[in-house]
Amino acid sequence: MLHCEARRGARRDRDGRYVPLSEQDPKLWAHSLMEEAERHLAEASKYGRPGRFQLEAAIQSVHAERARSGRIEWTAIVRFYEQLNRISPTIGRQTGYAAALAEANGALEGLAVLDAIDQDAASAYQPYWAVRAHVLQLLGKGREAQYAYDRAIGLAEDPAVREFLLKKRR
Repeated sequence: MLHCEARRGARRDRDGRYVPLSEQDPKLWAHSLMEEAERHLAEASKYGRPGRFQLEAAIQSVHAERARSGRIEWTAIVRFYEQLNRISPTIGRQTGYAAALAEANGALEGLAVLDAIDQDAASAYQPYWAVRAHVLQLLGKGREAQYAYDRAIGLAEDPAVREFLLKKRR
């Protein structure tokens, strides 16, 4: 929660447009909150029994590391999602895993994970469609990507996110 809160000020640009995590300026993140988050994560790791919340925090920690290193270690995020999906699978975690896998190993691997997700569960889950659209676009599957973008746009409740997706749709 602290890592997410630390990024609050970077989620929108000056004009109120949505800025995805991968495009946020880390200089705008609240570094004191990130440091506090890291202290809590280090304390939790002493127990040697990572649970759902610790794994979720570890994923956020890897994203936060970009403030220091300038890059995202996608393979680490993939590993944390694998553990998280073993102990507490949800459509959101599977979608996050697919997105991370696409970044770490290529869009085809991410798409394979998305294809394995129960389509009934995914039908109304906006992040699934946004990730699917992005992955399909990376693969050059324009028509399929547009369909997925249309689904994501139709399910987006936040007008700024909807506008972002409309621009990505091209």
